[in-house]
Amino acid sequence: MKTQWFLIESDSDYALALARYQEVKNAPKNSDDHKEKLLLVHLISEYEKIGANLPEVDPIELIKIRMDDFGYKSADLAKEYGDKGTVSKVLNYKQALSLTMIRKFSRLLRIPVEALTHEYELR
Repeated sequence: MKTQWFLIESDSDYALALARYQEVKNAPKNSDDHKEKLLLVHLISEYEKIGANLPEVDPIELIKIRMDDFGYKSADLAKEYGDKGTVSKVLNYKQALSLTMIRKFSRLLRIPVEALTHEYELR
């Protein structure tokens, strides 16, 4: 039985939509799966725009919240960035986010780049 899609309103719905998109992303044009893919692209995109509803916290706290949302550990960020020590320093407010980190973490954690460029104090 086909899933009936509605507006995505939670991270769990979002995860389901992303998983289904991966299954149908190469569907032949004009097929039912292709039509479902187009709908999913729209629903996923709209949910990601709502990312503006992210909490008003500094970029590091936001990263930690999204890591928790996705079940990621600092090792997952280190794998994405390539340097465990630097990631640790950043998460502990000892070093500022670099432009490369902002780009990679934005993609990995689905955080708008603008939210990661806000100023925050190092400790």
